[in-house]
Amino acid sequence: MKFSTKEDVKAPIEAVFDMLCDFESFERSAMRRGAEVQRVDTMPKPGVGMTWNAVFPLRGKRRELTLEMVSFDRPNEMVIDSMSQGLAGQMSFELMSLSRNSTRVLVALEIKPLNLSSRLWVQSLKLAKTTLNKKYKERVADYARGMEERHARGIQA
Repeated sequence: MKFSTKEDVKAPIEAVFDMLCDFESFERSAMRRGAEVQRVDTMPKPGVGMTWNAVFPLRGKRRELTLEMVSFDRPNEMVIDSMSQGLAGQMSFELMSLSRNSTRVLVALEIKPLNLSSRLWVQSLKLAKTTLNKKYKERVADYARGMEERHARGIQA
């Protein structure tokens, strides 16, 4: 099952990519939502091989997730693979400079079931695909607006 959307951000491509690389803020955000997140690698700067382990409750069960950066091409692309019990996922961010101060961000998420129970769960998601797709696009749009606001504050500060 795949979700994808694109958003135009009023900020230079380098600034947008740097904001997408603010992994500490993503970790803090996940922890505020009840997840335990731990960075596993010891890399000093972002790149292929960055790895995280996360544990979070979902539908009454404790879920474990491993995330790994598999592609990192500054400032054009970033791909993160995820693996949990029964599901494999991939999230990709592609950036394209539209002008000096405008960037298009394509965000795609694909999940693949690895066993029967996961296949049934993904099938149930497909029944709600329209609603889920709308929520996905809204979340990405909200995040893009937040990046624009952070960039504007950075320039004015």
